[in-house]
Amino acid sequence: MRVAIMGAGAAAFAAAALLAERGHDAVLWSPSGRSTEALAAGAALVSEGKIEGEFRPGVAKNCESALAGADAVLVALPANGHKHVMDAMAPLLRPGQPVIVSSHASLGAFYLSRLLADRGVEVPIVALSTTILRSRRTGPNTVRIATIRSKVDVATLPRRLADEGLALCRNLFGDRFRAVDGLLAVSLSNVNPQSHMALALANFTRMEKGEAWSQSENMTMAVGRLLEAIDAERLALAAAFGVQVRTMREHYSLTYGVPDAPLGETSQMLARTQPVTLGPATIDTRYTLEDVPFGLLPLAELGRLAGVSMPLHQAGLSLFSALYGRDLAQDNDILPELTRTGLSREQLLA
Repeated sequence: MRVAIMGAGAAAFAAAALLAERGHDAVLWSPSGRSTEALAAGAALVSEGKIEGEFRPGVAKNCESALAGADAVLVALPANGHKHVMDAMAPLLRPGQPVIVSSHASLGAFYLSRLLADRGVEVPIVALSTTILRSRRTGPNTVRIATIRSKVDVATLPRRLADEGLALCRNLFGDRFRAVDGLLAVSLSNVNPQSHMALALANFTRMEKGEAWSQSENMTMAVGRLLEAIDAERLALAAAFGVQVRTMREHYSLTYGVPDAPLGETSQMLARTQPVTLGPATIDTRYTLEDVPFGLLPLAELGRLAGVSMPLHQAGLSLFSALYGRDLAQDNDILPELTRTGLSREQLLA
């Protein structure tokens, strides 16, 4: 299949490598054009780690050429770029052309569906709870893939196309997906914002000073307890909406193939048995600048709609805003559009 990948960062490069390894054709579109300059000049995409090899994905000059002839579209860039890309895609998508959002953030699939409804166009919008791969760009044309997740939750909008969305993901990326009941369930299944909040808050000075630090080693027992307390709020919110989601402990167990145990213990075991994964060496990181406004803030808003108290999510938003000296809630450009045109508990459940 020909897959248009919207984005050209670590997630996009890693997805292109995995798709190529599985026999599919990938075409990358960088909205700025800068991230694909090396590939456009003839360099191969070099993947290291869990996928080793050189690959030759296509490079699109613009959104229109990326989407033309694509059998599927993968949105694979930070959440602060989702609205820009969805605004560009919406007038160009043809009826039935499936879109996969990896990973789903801030109800972006709901936003895209509204844009398409204004055109009278329906496509399967497939939302993933997290990225399929954990990866990092290491150069203009290189990426290192640390993890290929064994299980990723997936939901499709509209719901009647759920089987089609699940089959597409398995065809493209392998049998590693679990269907959940609706967009709201997959929105509440993304545990990166909570995980990154606990890690970044407890290691913020390390990030600011540019130190090299191991994520597993520094998710101590105390940080693990903080993370499980944050996760309890997410689980309570899911229960209020009547949806089933995995616990953070189950997520770690399934991702790394380890026993279900307190997160501090799990992290210390990973520190002993897994290759070192370094944390951010800068405060200019998606762990905060993406996951706070596009992860913590939407769950706090959902808590308001459902009448569920989310004090740690709210505290994360306030604390990181204070650390950066600005209101990080203002960075979210999707949620205001949804609330401006009306957002209710009933709409989300429907």
